[in-house]
Amino acid sequence: MRVERKLEVVSVIGAGSWGTALAMVLADNGHHTRLWSHNPSQVEEINSTHTNEKYLPGITIPELVKGYGDLAEAVSGVETIILAVPTKAIREVLKKIVQFQKEPLTIVHVSKGIEPDTLLRISQMIEEEMPSNLLGEVVVLSGPSHAEEVSLRHPTTVTVSAKNMLAAERIQDLFINQNFRVYTNPDVIGVEIGGALKNIIALAAGISDGLGYGDNAKAALITRGLAEIARLGVKMGASPLTFSGLTGIGDLIVTCTSVHSRNWRAGNMLGKGHHLQEVLDKMGMVVEGVRTTKAAYQLAEKFDVRMPITSALHGILFNEVNPKDAVDGLMNREKTHEVEDLANILDSNPAK
Repeated sequence: MRVERKLEVVSVIGAGSWGTALAMVLADNGHHTRLWSHNPSQVEEINSTHTNEKYLPGITIPELVKGYGDLAEAVSGVETIILAVPTKAIREVLKKIVQFQKEPLTIVHVSKGIEPDTLLRISQMIEEEMPSNLLGEVVVLSGPSHAEEVSLRHPTTVTVSAKNMLAAERIQDLFINQNFRVYTNPDVIGVEIGGALKNIIALAAGISDGLGYGDNAKAALITRGLAEIARLGVKMGASPLTFSGLTGIGDLIVTCTSVHSRNWRAGNMLGKGHHLQEVLDKMGMVVEGVRTTKAAYQLAEKFDVRMPITSALHGILFNEVNPKDAVDGLMNREKTHEVEDLANILDSNPAK
């Protein structure tokens, strides 16, 4: 694939598996890429051995990627930063950037979550934290993309979304190459909701597998999970069509069916009888679906949307409901019509 692109210096904030994999994509495209980490030993490893063994074992990082431990130095003089930290760390990082940043930044966020209690999407959190004179554009990058496979340069497709489509197209050009195909979508709400809430269904799918329930149950969770994600998303202003795309069904498939998915792995351990805190301690990485379940449960109440899978998972995570009892509760709910349910989603679309 031949793409005419302007080469830039780009800063990736967060050297976990996803941030590192995206830094590699940028470097493959010829961009000098600064990869920031709060961990000095990780920065040293990236610069001395070109590896990040904790998050991407066995992978060699291109030499155009340089590790930075000083946040001010990492973002100095750049036009675009890729925000790849967990949702719970976003405000803290942005507050630090505001202290020394002088010029407007395009911020591309690649995390997938909803903030509990405030119920804000990540783009809204960014808009709250960044003064208008320092915020150029906010762009969302999301889709079915395991960092492990991206780092191996396996074929991957994602979506970028922004209120300003010219900004989305600029980020599309920044990332797209023969291994990493990037589409654009103007539906920021739908892209963020789909990317965040699929982690809830992945937790549920992992629990189902941990209980030994097999493919029938997982297929039901994916399809009915998509229905409740779409119900909520449309109520919040998203297009229903977005949920049939990469950040809807695409992200659900990859996250609910792969051992690369940390949310699936966490759910699998819960299904096998491990307690939540034990699971989180063993994972060693952030499981976004746990916080997102709390936020989605609150959003369902706020918008008066039926989300039975989310509700059942909320009971397991926060009210010590037995996973098998939660599944039995889902199976014994009042009967309904599938097509009628889908029609209600379309009828409630505010864009109609």
